[in-house]
Amino acid sequence: MTKYVLNSGGLRRNPEKAAKFFREIIRGLGSEPRILSCTFADKRERWESNFIAYQDFFRRAVGSGVSPRFEMALPDKFVEQIKNSDAVVMSGGDDYLLLAYLKQYDLPAIWEGKVVATNSASSDALAACFWAGDWRQCFAGLGILPIKFIPHYQSEFGADDPRGPIDWAKAHQELAAFGVPNLPIHALREGEFIVIEK
Repeated sequence: MTKYVLNSGGLRRNPEKAAKFFREIIRGLGSEPRILSCTFADKRERWESNFIAYQDFFRRAVGSGVSPRFEMALPDKFVEQIKNSDAVVMSGGDDYLLLAYLKQYDLPAIWEGKVVATNSASSDALAACFWAGDWRQCFAGLGILPIKFIPHYQSEFGADDPRGPIDWAKAHQELAAFGVPNLPIHALREGEFIVIEK
């Protein structure tokens, strides 16, 4: 059984919700959980700096009593790294970029029995379909989870965009009509998360 913990994004703007999310990831994994930090949704030149910042943020949020051990995911070592980890934590960023990386692996088989935690774009990737705020349209995800997903729901995401603020009600309607009918839609506010075991 794999435990999926899907977050909507905006963790740094919601530190209390971030702490709950991080604690859910490591719940039951012992005092030194092995966490594989995957930043494939961002440009390659940012991976190391994001990895360092994420570790610091995670450790401060969960507090004392737990000493997570982090490793930075690399595409050519990803499968082996997952085997040696308790949890895979994937960041948000560019949906297209992340999907391009993830499509080369035998998912979900390679992380069977692990905790898989996602944030914004990486939550999108696992869904059957999603509504992307950057593109303001619906896309097919990997279909690992039989859900539809809208990250950053009803937030200020995109408020400074020349296209104007996002019409979240319209986004919800578009996603409801897209792809496989009658799948549950998870439109989560920033910092909120859901847990799905499959």
